[in-house]
Amino acid sequence: MADVLSQSEIDSLLSALNNGEFDPAISEEVEEKQVKDYNFARPSKFSKDHLRTLVFIFEHYARLVSTSLPVYLRKSVQVEVMHAEAATFQEFSNSLSNPVLLGVVNFAPLEGTVILEMASGLGYTIVDRMLGGSGVPLEKAREFTEIELTIIEGILSVCTNLLVEPWANVQELEPTLERIETNSQFAQFVSPNEMTSIVTMNIKIGEVEGLMNICIPYTVVEPVIDKINTKYWYSTADVKSNEAYRELIEDTLNRAQIPVRAVMGRSAISVNDFIHLQVGDIIKVDTRLEDELDIFVGNLKKFSALPGAYNDAYAVKIKSVYREE
Repeated sequence: MADVLSQSEIDSLLSALNNGEFDPAISEEVEEKQVKDYNFARPSKFSKDHLRTLVFIFEHYARLVSTSLPVYLRKSVQVEVMHAEAATFQEFSNSLSNPVLLGVVNFAPLEGTVILEMASGLGYTIVDRMLGGSGVPLEKAREFTEIELTIIEGILSVCTNLLVEPWANVQELEPTLERIETNSQFAQFVSPNEMTSIVTMNIKIGEVEGLMNICIPYTVVEPVIDKINTKYWYSTADVKSNEAYRELIEDTLNRAQIPVRAVMGRSAISVNDFIHLQVGDIIKVDTRLEDELDIFVGNLKKFSALPGAYNDAYAVKIKSVYREE
């Protein structure tokens, strides 16, 4: 009851008012707290923790995309997760403008579809790179041809398959790209009022940038929504044993391809001799016929060997193993 005034305090306050010593119109400015409107008729089903976990999942996905697409596009690809937010499907579809690139992904074994929406500028760049161009986007947007859509479908299929690993802690997925839509009017895959999470990523292909939005309806992830939280995410990550990681690393290393080369010998010649070299000229090297050759694994001298032939091909026979420090 510390906030209740005593009688003497009340008398002092009234006296101050009567004497003009206190003006009730003057009050301390109180900093107002920022309040966000909440629609109780349409409550958000994705909590902040859900959205935060989705950011973690798609940061993993972004790393996979940035390392996989350069193989096909022959260009550096940078992918960054911008944010994740909750919105109705109608709000998402209203933000689309033709021409659009909508990859409709079957999120099996979960029921329903997820939408991969890629900026049309990125689509033009992908087509140009795949057809041998420099990847310069079109100055004016136009409809995609059937050939261009086939090329983009191949890249979106790669992006779809990359969803498996990031979602492994939540659900073992077998996603498939069902089709591509280019008209936003046909983008009615769920109820307009259905809540969705929109994960926005920025993709940079060379000097061209654009956004990719992943629209995940709540009904699709509802069976596993309890697993989409940071507590479960980190707990399942800790459960993985060191033995499993070691086996994975060993298996990856065993399948890795490494370059091996045999050095027949070395020589030094003048620039003048190099300029006048002709077919049939002989270059003397610093090894003899009976000398063993140096065998390099990468840049590391690992073996010595004798030259020979095996099954009609040149070969070397390992004679000793050593390590160059």
